[in-house]
Amino acid sequence: MPALALAVAATVATPTAALATDTASQGVSSGWNDYSCKPSAQHPRPVVLVHGTLGNSVDNWLGFAPYLVKRGYCVFSLDYGQLPAVPFFHGLGAVDQSAKQLSTHVDRVLAATGAAKVDMVGHSQGGMMPRYYLKFLGGAPKVNALVGIAPTNHGTTLSGLTKLLDYFPGVGDLIAKGTPGLMDQVVGSDFLRRLNEGGDTVPGVRYTVIATKYDEVATPYQAQFLSGPNVKNVLIQDLCATDISEHLAIGLTDGLAFHEAVNALDPDHATPTTCASDD
Repeated sequence: MPALALAVAATVATPTAALATDTASQGVSSGWNDYSCKPSAQHPRPVVLVHGTLGNSVDNWLGFAPYLVKRGYCVFSLDYGQLPAVPFFHGLGAVDQSAKQLSTHVDRVLAATGAAKVDMVGHSQGGMMPRYYLKFLGGAPKVNALVGIAPTNHGTTLSGLTKLLDYFPGVGDLIAKGTPGLMDQVVGSDFLRRLNEGGDTVPGVRYTVIATKYDEVATPYQAQFLSGPNVKNVLIQDLCATDISEHLAIGLTDGLAFHEAVNALDPDHATPTTCASDD
């Protein structure tokens, strides 16, 4: 998210340290980020949840993490892309550096659980950033599946707002210097050209993208989709025409997206996602 997101971050990023501590503790108390959890035979891989821009390891997953825990998964989330002056809203640092944080987190999860691989589910930037880990940081042998919910795989125009940067020379450079994770996600960025050069996918990993046509942030929504082997692209309105979730709702509260994500994690036991799947 570019300039508009920066303005939002500057406006709302004023929580107290106590609030951050309180929310961070909710993960374990709600059943996830429990490093004593051992994967079951039914769900042999832990699930790593990767938040989006301006998100964090707790708030982004208050809906989906308990949904997974209820179904017997070991679930873990991380904070990444932190800036020193922004203690609560993350995902603002350079995406390639955030991918290094993800790499460290995956190794920790694998060591704690004894699993050979993890599955990943990411929202927005969190659905795109792991692809750098898979492609450039040796992550592919450690990951079975990546599920991106409204991911910024090929960048965003932020409903056309990024085009305004052309009329304000130097503004983009200022944003890139202060919050590089924002400009990394703009359509045509150097980071995205490098990420997508030579193909969207790497061998050995299954990819699923779950998008909504009402997305106002990762735009155009078609840019979220991937091409290549072992890819499944899902438009949520093809499963339920009356679903009106936009960018935030599809990741935070949409039961249909949650159901389809679980189908991607456990395709052998998948059930059709319909308008009645919102449970």
